[in-house]
Amino acid sequence: MSQKRIAILVGSLRKESFNRKIANALKALAPESLSLEIVEIGDMPHYNEDSESNPPPSWTAFRERIKAADGVLFVTPEYNRSIPGVLKNAIDVGSRPYGDSVWNGKPGAVASASPGGIGAFGATHILRQSMVSLNVPMMQQPEAYIGNVAQAFDEQGRLTERTGDFLKKFIDAYAAWVQRLT
Repeated sequence: MSQKRIAILVGSLRKESFNRKIANALKALAPESLSLEIVEIGDMPHYNEDSESNPPPSWTAFRERIKAADGVLFVTPEYNRSIPGVLKNAIDVGSRPYGDSVWNGKPGAVASASPGGIGAFGATHILRQSMVSLNVPMMQQPEAYIGNVAQAFDEQGRLTERTGDFLKKFIDAYAAWVQRLT
């Protein structure tokens, strides 16, 4: 079984982002069958179709990194019952030009984290809806909503055992999902 390359997109740009911490925990917990790499999305200009004749280098680099991946994992907070604008922009950049989407057929999953109690439920479902339209088969179970995310870490910033166990089950299920679809 060959190792599968997985691109992780983190929807928060905050330096001490809980979502980035969750993404890094998933990297550490991943089985050997997966190689996870965070693909940065914060430096890309907003998508504008007029720029397709001479796309910004950050768009081209992003598209190449996603094309090279075997799957994609989203780790995102929720902003106003939706996904952050930076994540939506990355999705749009990757889906264009029309007919040349980098997302097509890549197995996907989403983990969402929020300081609130419902763990970014709205963002997860908005993201799933967008990815279905881009032909990304999204893993349905187990769902990963991490509510009250500050409590997922101890005083030293390490994952609590309970959260670590939960994320391990999630990333193992995703590895099986990727294996089944690739």
